[in-house]
Amino acid sequence: MLLHLRFPLLPKILIWLLLNLAVLGAAIHLVVRLQFQFGLDSLLAGRAGGRVQAVSDVITDELKAKSVSSWDEVLQRFGKAYQVQFFLFRPDGSQVAGATMDLPTEVAAKVAERPNPGAGVRRGPPPGRGPRWTREESDVRPEARFVVRTSNPTGYWIGIRLPLAEPGTSRPWPLTLLLNSSSLSAGGLFFDPTPWVMVGVGALVFSVLFWLPLIRGITRSLSQMTRATEQISEGWFETRVNDRRGDELGRLGLAINRMAVRLAGFVTGQKRFLGDIAHELCSPLARIQVALGILEQRTDDKQQTYMHDLREEVEQMSRLVNELLSFSKAGLTPQAVQLEPVNLATTVQRVLEQEAVPTHRLHVQVPDGLTVMAQPELLFRALANLIRNALRYADPAGPITITAERKDDTVIIGVADEGPGIPEESLPQVFDPFFRGEPSRSRTTGGTGLGLAIVKACVEACRGTVSAKNRKPRGLEVLMTLSVPT
Repeated sequence: MLLHLRFPLLPKILIWLLLNLAVLGAAIHLVVRLQFQFGLDSLLAGRAGGRVQAVSDVITDELKAKSVSSWDEVLQRFGKAYQVQFFLFRPDGSQVAGATMDLPTEVAAKVAERPNPGAGVRRGPPPGRGPRWTREESDVRPEARFVVRTSNPTGYWIGIRLPLAEPGTSRPWPLTLLLNSSSLSAGGLFFDPTPWVMVGVGALVFSVLFWLPLIRGITRSLSQMTRATEQISEGWFETRVNDRRGDELGRLGLAINRMAVRLAGFVTGQKRFLGDIAHELCSPLARIQVALGILEQRTDDKQQTYMHDLREEVEQMSRLVNELLSFSKAGLTPQAVQLEPVNLATTVQRVLEQEAVPTHRLHVQVPDGLTVMAQPELLFRALANLIRNALRYADPAGPITITAERKDDTVIIGVADEGPGIPEESLPQVFDPFFRGEPSRSRTTGGTGLGLAIVKACVEACRGTVSAKNRKPRGLEVLMTLSVPT
């Protein structure tokens, strides 16, 4: 029972979307926790910390080479280069260099924190001499780095304790270099976007892979249904689609299959009805023709005109009944027709001999030895109807062209004339029973509207397709496509 549970497509898509968002949210949360698991200080790990450390080392080296009076200029120059502000503060919160700044309380508290003891001791310079840096002092590496976020206004502060003491003093603790930025990027020094770019790319790839099965399932079902409905519209009512899905697409597939079965029943019943009616009409029409023959022998010359008109009407009815019978016989399902290799040139020659087509009105381009898979009688009937149709409606001065060309595993057979053609808007209905493209193609010209319908029924019974198109500058061409023997 659970296997046949219907589950609508919209909730399925929404649930899939929520799962996608939940997984992505969990991944982003994990990255954020890994990035910020020790607070903002963790942002100085990895490449970001390396960049900040490298800049602080360069600044330290330059400050050591300069006098204290030049330290402001050094910090200002580096600040312009990185679009941030640099300051130098003592542990007691008093400023040594940089633009005048009142430190926020939380930043001042961080500056006042004592670094690890024994990190290095500065020895004061001899009296009257400039600053002198000992080996112990140059080996001092800052072990304390911090990041503080302040508000009103929002700012980010990076502090690095430098192996640098103020000249002329005997303070045991190094000075603190502060970097201030209004954004988290800090001029590209602070925030490392690489992990986030990798997360974004990973999220994109994951989303594509995550949605691919669902989208492929939907598009595959839609493509199958599209092909099936196109085949059903062409009369292939045995076509079926997969209706085992538990959503709206499954219900749609089930409806398409039911529609195909109903249409097959309707069409088969219609053809059977036409065949039965035509068969029943044959006997009374034959008796009427016999009676007309007897009456013609017993009427005088004045009544012969009426008898002639009556005979034309009966003959018209007889032709219509015969074509109805042909249409009904040609409407066999493809499974009921046994196909065999048929020589196309020989079949065309038989048709031309039966229809007694004048040679000056023919242009035949059918290679000798070209064969197709068909039922011989159905192929003969289709070609005969096409040639008869061309003779009836084409311009008497123009030739009728019969061509055949092999393309891959199929053979395309064309019958073209130079008649008036068919209005473009009427081409899709030209193979419908009892259809006439224009008023001139009426009963007065001998047409019943079944010729091309019989052609289509015969060709489709041979597992082929048929189409029609207008020629330029005038004329109509009908193309039949049949398979070749394997």
